[in-house]
Amino acid sequence: MAHSIDGKALWTAEDLAQDPLLRPLDAATPPGGLHPVQQALVQHHGSQCGFCTPGFVMSLFALYQTGVCQGQAVTRDRAVQDLSGNLCRCTGYRPILDAAQQMDQLPRWQVDETALLQKLELLAHNQQALEPNFAYISPATLAELLTARAAHPQAQLVAGCTDVGLWVTKQHRQFAQVLDVTRVAELCRIEETADHTAIGAAVRLEDSFAALVERRPQLQTFAARFAGLPVRNAGTLGGNVANGSPIGDSMPLLIALRARVVLASARGERTLALEDLYTGYRQNVMSPDEVLARILVPHPAEGEFLRAYKVSKRQDDDISAVCLVLNLHLAGDQVRAASIGAGGVAAVPARARQAEALLQGQPWSEAAAQQAAQALQAEFTPLSDLRASSQYRHAVLGSLVRRFWLESQGLPDVSLDTLRWEELA
Repeated sequence: MAHSIDGKALWTAEDLAQDPLLRPLDAATPPGGLHPVQQALVQHHGSQCGFCTPGFVMSLFALYQTGVCQGQAVTRDRAVQDLSGNLCRCTGYRPILDAAQQMDQLPRWQVDETALLQKLELLAHNQQALEPNFAYISPATLAELLTARAAHPQAQLVAGCTDVGLWVTKQHRQFAQVLDVTRVAELCRIEETADHTAIGAAVRLEDSFAALVERRPQLQTFAARFAGLPVRNAGTLGGNVANGSPIGDSMPLLIALRARVVLASARGERTLALEDLYTGYRQNVMSPDEVLARILVPHPAEGEFLRAYKVSKRQDDDISAVCLVLNLHLAGDQVRAASIGAGGVAAVPARARQAEALLQGQPWSEAAAQQAAQALQAEFTPLSDLRASSQYRHAVLGSLVRRFWLESQGLPDVSLDTLRWEELA
């Protein structure tokens, strides 16, 4: 929403060669030419139609600022990752990736950060709405947020607007009141305690996943496949959880990690298991005056064996047909505890309690894995939609449990991120 950029600098593809705040580092380089991002795309024939190219340009600009300007080499893998949120059907990606890796060979440009800061400091934060009969509220503290929520229980909560924005642009929904949580300091923190990581509801998905991956490196590939980098840089973990979509990828993971959520209101706080937050399709137990404050994720326990699987038509930037996360705590060959989160197979992100109960206290064996697969398939009755049929989802659930068993026995994890076709020739 337009209000979300209040007090911020916004650049578009047209600005890169025109904004005086963006200029060559070498004063001898004449101004007015193309930015290195644009010039690299031209030289490597990486332009597409008018719809795709501006998006690629801006993703490359972000890569230029965070990579090239920091003295970092742009590797092929880094370029692929940073462009994972851009889709195109016109030219193919090779020339675009070539351009990404050659940006640092062109005369260096920089952002005049001193002038930029001076301009931003002149922008006093303004809570006045852009339109009449519309209330935009952007509190800076949790206390202010809870007071505003109590006074405006029907206001639409927003953070990254990666989903709510589509309600406006695609469904043409209108909101009389909007409550923006992105400036609430307490909701933007990640805090470590002796036994868990507390992730504020307004922490960006990219930062949230980084905190999870730091404790559990095996989640790196799964985290990188959540949407694309632009979405992860805008969307928040709390927004994904509170939205409660049955095909959201973070909830099955958090359920398998036995995460808890903290709900806050002016009346106080309460904590519950994440899976208990949902009562039906995109419905939850939150009272009108409550907000999701933070997510508590336990640290890994000794003997934990965790795998997260996402099955979708595309490798990158796609919605899951099935998301399954399995987490066993093993003591020798005994299953001390099991937690399984599933997405895309029910009306809500769900915990596979029957399969968990079957595994609890049993020896971890191929027979146990087979029984768990059957229990998992019996526990859910997926729907058919444009992403997958019910029969396909049903089969995938069983196949993923069998894959989990094989990986637990030392079979290397095979994915498109690690597979090297030349090694198979």
